[in-house]
Amino acid sequence: MANPTEISRDGSRREVQRQWVPEAPVALEFNGLSYAVMMATPADLEDFALGFALTEGLAKQAGDCTGMAVAEVEKGWIVRSTLAGLGVEQLTDRVRTRVAESSCGLCGIENLEAVARPLPPVAAHEPVAAEAVFRALDELRGHQPLGQATGAAHVAAFATRQGAILYAREDVGRHNALDKLVGALARARQDAGDGFILSSARCSYEIVEKAVRAGATGLATVSLPTSLAAARAGAAGLTLYSLARGDSVLLVNSG
Repeated sequence: MANPTEISRDGSRREVQRQWVPEAPVALEFNGLSYAVMMATPADLEDFALGFALTEGLAKQAGDCTGMAVAEVEKGWIVRSTLAGLGVEQLTDRVRTRVAESSCGLCGIENLEAVARPLPPVAAHEPVAAEAVFRALDELRGHQPLGQATGAAHVAAFATRQGAILYAREDVGRHNALDKLVGALARARQDAGDGFILSSARCSYEIVEKAVRAGATGLATVSLPTSLAAARAGAAGLTLYSLARGDSVLLVNSG
């Protein structure tokens, strides 16, 4: 691929070198059945597959998704897993191959009633202090090597209640980054309710859904939530901070 040309407002041009954020089709297979094909950054794919299974409701815990194998093929990547537990019936009922720009909480939902289905209530908790969000924001850049190199990757991070980031995952897709983080937490046996999730993504319905289903009690995002995201967070009791900046943050819901 040729180097791009930077064009200045005054009309001057110069060739520049840029690193592109990796993006490839990633097929997720469970029990030999192709469930989804997602466009994702092919890194931390075991975390991605596990987190996807958990936030999709196919798995209840990390032990429900085992025997994971990642393979690069001619046209992309395949992640194969063995699924056990209650998700097997759901897998059989809903299995299909879907191509999408990124993972989303609406995958496989076929009617409006399913969208409005109540989320499980968030565990009782004391909301994290705004100071913890500021500290995590200060630390976040150090956990974004792909984002710093390309300027085109999302990040999802898990921080302690004091704001220290313990885990972070990046991806071209905002939902994928969160799924990867959820998978990493599950593999590490880290309770998502013991801290909060910080996401560089727009706070949409899907981000709130995935955070709640992962067991999080707090979520902070860099942009405002949609009306549906705010309503769903409030109904579930999720503490939601949005429009997080270095000098201010908006407390949308205190759990």
